[in-house]
Amino acid sequence: MSVVPAASPFPGDGGEPVTVRGLTREDRVRWDRFVERCPQATFCHLSGWQEVVERAFGHRTHYLYAESAGAVCGVLPLVEVKSLLFGHSLISAPFCVYGGIAAESEAGRKELDSAARQLADRLGVDYLEFRNRDRRDTDLPGKDLYVTFRKELDPDPEANLKAVPRKQRAMIRKGIKAGLDSQIDDDVDRLYAAYAESVRNLGTPVFPKRYFRILREVFGDKSEVLTVTRNGALVSSVLSFYFRDEVLPYYGGGVWQAREVKGNDFMYWELMRRSCERGVRVFDYGRSKVGTGSYSFKKNWGFEPQPLHYQYYLVRSSGIPDVSPKNPKYRLLIATWKRLPLPVANLLGPAIAKSVG
Repeated sequence: MSVVPAASPFPGDGGEPVTVRGLTREDRVRWDRFVERCPQATFCHLSGWQEVVERAFGHRTHYLYAESAGAVCGVLPLVEVKSLLFGHSLISAPFCVYGGIAAESEAGRKELDSAARQLADRLGVDYLEFRNRDRRDTDLPGKDLYVTFRKELDPDPEANLKAVPRKQRAMIRKGIKAGLDSQIDDDVDRLYAAYAESVRNLGTPVFPKRYFRILREVFGDKSEVLTVTRNGALVSSVLSFYFRDEVLPYYGGGVWQAREVKGNDFMYWELMRRSCERGVRVFDYGRSKVGTGSYSFKKNWGFEPQPLHYQYYLVRSSGIPDVSPKNPKYRLLIATWKRLPLPVANLLGPAIAKSVG
């Protein structure tokens, strides 16, 4: 349970005072009902992430919500991350592409912002990070490192295929001609094999396998693993989340053969096609760093980048943190990691990845 800083109630938009409280197990249904209806809220604001982060990584969580007249009017999921390599931070929300304050009223937003800053000061973190999807008018500095890619789907799968630019559509057709097949997996075994190989090749430490198991356990039918094979052999796999009328492909990757047979191109098309058939309206391709391979890949699908507005309240840090792989001080580590044998990378990676977030 979170320890909430004392705060003087703000008058709410309806004249009622607003109070900030820490999320308890009994509050989770109320919290999630608010998240489902609040336009600013995302899948990353769901209370299930608190259980996921605590169980998978052991981080201390501080999930705060604003209440007025007995009703939830704002939420702010915060996680405290301590790392010898990356420092001490308070983030909304690590392991998530979105975060920040989701509120129905300006009073609720102000109270949550004030409570978060007080908490950051008391914990003595280096910085407090808000991973806002939309721009927030505050006094906090920000950076433009990340963008997201979101696009509405047509109800007709063929219309969506025609909307993909010609060169990328050709990649999808090559995957189809290569005899690729897709299935929905009940477990995360094949997903983890494909994902672990992919992140090692990128020079990134892998998350522990139990993290993916916990994600599936906690989010249940809001999550799904789609795996692509060729003649029964693993090619690629992706874990996606479903929220409202959106699908979010979140963790995915492919084995060495995937590039040759266009396994990732086929995989994301299959996810789009299947999602369209189940009535999903928005395909959320998620976060990418500007200028990276994943950024270019998503643009090739005809998706336009939308800036993410991450903002920082600096406590002990003298400047905005840079834990990006593009930071020169991490280049040697990344280059070394790419050369590690896969079993070694899978053994060492989780201890580092838990602090990257």
